Order: sequence, then C-alpha cells, then structure tokens
Amino acid sequence: MKRSFFSGESGVSPDIQTAAVCLRAGGLVAFPTETVYGLGADAANAEAARKIFTAKGRPANHPLIVHLARAEDAMDWAADIPEVAFRLADAFWPGPLTLVLKKQTWIPEIITGGQDTIALRVPAHPMALSLLQAFAALPRRAAGAGIAAPSANRFGRVSPTAAAHVREELGGMVEMVLEDTTQAGCHVGIESTILDLTRLGTAGAVILRPGGLAASELAEVLGDLPRPPGGMSAPRVPGALPSHYAPGTPLRALDRAALGAALDAAGQTNRRCGALLCRDISGAPGLHVLRVLSAAPEVYARALYAALRELDRMEFAEILVEMPPDTAEWAAVRDRLFRAAAK
Repeated sequence: MKRSFFSGESGVSPDIQTAAVCLRAGGLVAFPTETVYGLGADAANAEAARKIFTAKGRPANHPLIVHLARAEDAMDWAADIPEVAFRLADAFWPGPLTLVLKKQTWIPEIITGGQDTIALRVPAHPMALSLLQAFAALPRRAAGAGIAAPSANRFGRVSPTAAAHVREELGGMVEMVLEDTTQAGCHVGIESTILDLTRLGTAGAVILRPGGLAASELAEVLGDLPRPPGGMSAPRVPGALPSHYAPGTPLRALDRAALGAALDAAGQTNRRCGALLCRDISGAPGLHVLRVLSAAPEVYARALYAALRELDRMEFAEILVEMPPDTAEWAAVRDRLFRAAAK
C-alpha cells in the first residue's frame, strides 16, 4: 500500500509539493522533463535510489543522472570542476545536456555505479524545475539536493514521453506520476546529450551519448567539435549499451529501398508489419500499418518514442523503420534506432 503525503506550503502547487515530500521520504516520483519522463528518487539517499533499480530492472553498475535545480548546485556534487563546465552550464542549462565530472566523495556509490564520476544536468521543463526547487527547499541531511532520474520505463525499453506510458509500464511501482499540466510536453523527445569533461587533458571533451543537444552547438562553446567515445577508459553512462530503447516487437532499421522490399516480402507471406517512415511510401500492402513522421530531425525526435510504443502495442510480426540520413543533425535519432534494432 502506498503512503500518502500532505503539505500546505504556499507558493507551490499541491501536486509538486506532495511529490517533493514523497521524494524526501524516500519514495519514487515520475515527472516530465523536456527530454523524456524521469523516474526520480532522492540522489543523496542510497535506499531510495535502489528502488529505481528494482522498478526498472536496471543493472546495479549502471550510473544515474542527477538532476539539479540550479547550475550552482553542481558544486555540491562535483569536485575539481573545470572552467569549461561553467561556460557550458551558462550556455545550455537548463537544457538537454548532461555533464560528467569528478564526483564529491560523499555521494552514494549506487548513484555513480561505483565510479569516481558523477553525471549532472539541470532540466528545462517548467514542472521538473518546480519539483527540483521544492525538493531543494525541504530540510535535508546530505550535502546536496538532487533528484536521480533515469527514464521512467523498464530497463532497455522505449523511453516514456507521457504519464500514460509510465503507468502502462511501471504501474504501482511508483508512488506518484506527475501529469504535465504546463503544455510544455517532452518537446525534445529523446534523452540528453552526455558530455564527459573528466579527461580534458588527454581526450578532450567527449560525447558519450548523442542526444537533444547537437555537437555543433557544443562546439560554439568548446571551440572545437567534441570527440566521439574512445576506449574502455570512458566512464559508464546511461544509454550506451548496444541494445537499448527497444520495443518488445522485433525491429529492423533499413534504408528506404530495403524497407520497401521488406514490406513487399512480408505482404507476400501475409505477415503484418508496422513501418515508421520519414516520408510516405506508395504501394505498400494494405495489411501493413504505416506511420509517417517528419523529415525534420527535431520534429521526428519529438514523436519517435510515442510512435514506437503505438506500433509495439499493435502486436506486429515486426516493426520496420526507415533509417534517416547519415548526417550530423540526425546523429541522436540514428543512435536510438541502431540500439533499438540491436535487441
């Protein structure tokens, strides 16, 4: 049976305040960010963080991203912060950028996956920020106030971009699921870009996961394009496993010609398939269901996970996805599709 939490603090919506008190008491709260819905727990509370791993079925050595109310709060969590981190935070926080930095010694190992690094970001969604601010205002014992929040879904599955997705997948394992009342939505639609700043002297700034912030935008602050991950010495981060973001239905990512041929072959054997396209395709057998997203990468990314979830519910033999162009602006979407198809 779930606990109940009550507060009459003025200036904060009852739902937000109740969620903040729930988190402080060690509960789990799912909440919207500009990227996807997060499954939040008090990042200073190891027992609360363990509930995230249980709910998601997440491997214990997989680190969590800590969400903060303000950029200044990073100093409570990170040690030896390089000057470029402050410039990046000034340019892109709040926003879909996660910085990997050396951690403070007090941080629970479960948050970092036993590593000496910590992943931090300030989300841009107004409801997420309100929750973080209300949480930070509550009395606390630990040095820092932050919410550890991976995506609110079973580990390796398609990330949620609506409260209904969270309830569908995690059900009663979460004390609260906040409805997005701001109309902001998960307007980025895919996870944050993760940038490693712990090896600047040897490897430079390294993108460990492409995401909602493009490498070209980071280069405007860094002075050069960040590097791709290289070698086993890179910190472990979320979403970097070969198989991730995957629906339960088998998925193949194909170029347009191969996808058309696959639909034709499936039609000849009466195998029903779902297809996700960048633009419409003519002549596909009527037994297939086609979903056409946008040819603009930002708009496509915003709709991707919801479209995959919709096709997954239809119980097709297979989901076929048209691979978007191999260009820099499509890098994050292509990364998600490659990992979704690797299952």
